[in-house]
Amino acid sequence: MSAPLAGSHLLPQINTRAVPEALLDALRQRFAGQFSTALVVREQHGRDESSFSLPPPAAVVFAHSTQDVADAVKLAAQFKVPVIPFGIGSSLEGHLLAVQGGISLDVSRMDQVLSINAEDLTVTVQPGVTRKALNEAVKSTGLFFPIDPGADATLGGMAATRASGTNAVRYGTMRDNVLALEVVTAQGEVIRTGTRAKKSSAGYDLTRLMVGSEGTLGVITEVTVKLYPLPEAVMAATCSFDSLADAVNTTILIIQLGIPIARCELLDGTTIRMVNQHSNLSLHEGAMLLMEFHGSPASVQEQVDTVQAIAADQGGQTFEWAKTPEERTRLWTARHNAYFAGIQSRPGCKAITTDTCVPISHLADALLDSVLEAQHSGLTYFLVGHVGDGNFHMGYLIDPDKPEERELAETLNQQLVRRALALGGTCTGEHGIGLHKMGFLVEETGAGAVAMMRAIKQALDPDNIMNPGKIFLL
Repeated sequence: MSAPLAGSHLLPQINTRAVPEALLDALRQRFAGQFSTALVVREQHGRDESSFSLPPPAAVVFAHSTQDVADAVKLAAQFKVPVIPFGIGSSLEGHLLAVQGGISLDVSRMDQVLSINAEDLTVTVQPGVTRKALNEAVKSTGLFFPIDPGADATLGGMAATRASGTNAVRYGTMRDNVLALEVVTAQGEVIRTGTRAKKSSAGYDLTRLMVGSEGTLGVITEVTVKLYPLPEAVMAATCSFDSLADAVNTTILIIQLGIPIARCELLDGTTIRMVNQHSNLSLHEGAMLLMEFHGSPASVQEQVDTVQAIAADQGGQTFEWAKTPEERTRLWTARHNAYFAGIQSRPGCKAITTDTCVPISHLADALLDSVLEAQHSGLTYFLVGHVGDGNFHMGYLIDPDKPEERELAETLNQQLVRRALALGGTCTGEHGIGLHKMGFLVEETGAGAVAMMRAIKQALDPDNIMNPGKIFLL
């Protein structure tokens, strides 16, 4: 059975739940200056980086502690009012939108690094700590946290969406790097999942259940993650290709040969033009791989030599090296700003984004056909990809006042996702389901699996107050 256009502008018709004045009064009394019903504050918490536009939440609570979160959830639960966790607002799939009304629970002020256990290579933080702040806090230990989704996202949000990013090809995703969580349940109870031990066989894996749950099962209030030694040597390079297919095939060979590359990012010529204009660079405006190598000086040189030989065989042009930390930072900042470079290339536009991931052997089939469809459509688009792990993003730039452009973008998105599913891939490699991918969840996992997800949701949140209307409808 075919799904509707995933993420189309025809959002589910959901009745917004009223927020009683009694609840607002109780929250105001408990939280005083940490509570707001000001329109500008509510609007800030009622939008993310997605293309959806919905009314804002009825109020915002700024939590400073786990107890604040627990008290806010308990009060909301008494009135069966939705609670939507909010970190920094960088999600792309409508995760933060108040589709059933309710209150936004902002945990960004919970930004303390609680304990650094350098000898065990772990750190525990509050959910509002951002990835950059975490790495600044641990840099004196000679360790770092590698998960880099691009935006300076919070660790709580990254855990909730099972984020990954540019380093995932070597270091894995949040699924692989979260050891333990503290979570406030839908009843306002504080529970802990996991420990700082690297493995456990103790009961159900509640940590993995919460990682990727998108705020629908509880509010994350502490995160314990793995750290890694800073590599002794780091080298970054760009390599241009006349053909997008040659760049993709180079990536496939790098991964199939088992080369432990740390980053392998792909941009096409259209996107490079946008990045050059946005970041004042002069990169060659063709298909390009941006790569980074970590390890000892000898192992890095071995990786570099092997990759250069592979790229040369596939038509790669001269490698250009970013030799200093400053040059590497500038290069990767430009890559991370590719999304905003795309947005700014068409003033006033919105981006319809996707993030499919496929087995590496099918990367060329999925990516090249999707680019051809985008080119033939006439819509402006950008392409970036964490192609080392088979993950890529298409962004279709639309005029939000032209429904026909949105519909065309969603049709392209639908074709791209269904192609990925047919090749054994997923509808979302790292953004999450949110609102935009709900139509594809059954197609990917099957009705039985979604029924099991619903059963878990109903058991843990019987009144459906935790970020309702996301992932699937009850």
